[in-house]
Amino acid sequence: MAIDRKPYAIYAITRHGLEIAKRLVADLPDASLFVSERLIEAARTEVGLHESKPMALPMGPTLSQSFTEYDCHVFIISVGAVVRMIAPLMKDKKVDPAVVCVDDAARFSICILSGHVGRGNAFAGCVADSLNAQAVITTASDSIGTLTVDILGRDLGWTLDHPNRNVTRGCAAVVNASPVMFVQETGEPDWWPLAKALPPGVSFCRSIHDANPESFEMLLIATDREIRESNPGHWEKAVIYRPRSLVLGIGCDRGTAPDMMERGVRTLFERHDLSIKCVKAIASIDKKSDEAAILQLAQTLGCPLRLYKAAELDAAPGIENPSATVKKYVGTRGVAEPAALIAAGARSLLIPKQAYTEPGAGRSMTMAVARIPFPARDAESFRV
Repeated sequence: MAIDRKPYAIYAITRHGLEIAKRLVADLPDASLFVSERLIEAARTEVGLHESKPMALPMGPTLSQSFTEYDCHVFIISVGAVVRMIAPLMKDKKVDPAVVCVDDAARFSICILSGHVGRGNAFAGCVADSLNAQAVITTASDSIGTLTVDILGRDLGWTLDHPNRNVTRGCAAVVNASPVMFVQETGEPDWWPLAKALPPGVSFCRSIHDANPESFEMLLIATDREIRESNPGHWEKAVIYRPRSLVLGIGCDRGTAPDMMERGVRTLFERHDLSIKCVKAIASIDKKSDEAAILQLAQTLGCPLRLYKAAELDAAPGIENPSATVKKYVGTRGVAEPAALIAAGARSLLIPKQAYTEPGAGRSMTMAVARIPFPARDAESFRV
């Protein structure tokens, strides 16, 4: 679940803290500074922190409001005091913001909450860089430089298929250097640094057929396929990542109902054992720029809409089901198929054009799917 937050909130309650805060505000983008009321005049006139926000002590009322408004809270306050203050505000690691503590001498930047999912470890590094301090990271996978199972590929747009399923087991297996296989059937190749060997215990292959689940403690699988029914042994041991690897091409009658369109798309993906979470873009003809059903579908799936002129679509290679009727009315041999191919940069379709309608709808739609041809890595590329 995406949460719209401001980046940084910084809290200072001592004069040393004001000087440290000044350095942070200069380096951290769009940071808000909260200063205790007794120091607010000094902050604004002596230190030059004119945008400081006054904060009453104790800080409880301020934090109860600000805690969910920022991605990262930087306290120039002792860890013990901060832990007691934020304890009543914490809910779940999926939504809790990052919390970083800095000592009054600016020697350490300590992540104390949401190191992975909330990017606290990365924020602690940014704070440390700003202050020329030492970042203190206690998360096992980050501190030893191994895979971070719960956020792997997040910067590339990958999501976990089931955020609570097998993730803890996967983290433990990687940290303990147990036998783990990373299976990449699709997705960007740079989920792991190109010039860095895989951590001890982790192997790599490109198909689940090359990964015997009995040989590994855990499987980490990047795929756009649904494998629970087809490969139950793999699924049972897997943490499944969903790269944005598919493009959905759509053509439809004017005024197609949004709910029918969504049902049609979900039916298509279920029928072909594909995950709808992997749709990177929806593609169509530019005449559909105001088609309510397509616009709503793009919003529902959280992906952009790519539109192409009829001439571009008609010239696309790889159209499997050209239509003279479509050509007559909109100027191109097809819409769904060429739109999917062009947007994906693919030469062939994963799913050729499929038609969908419902009894009494009076409208119909066509759909096609193409897979983005990401550059492939092999196991040798991890042996540096």
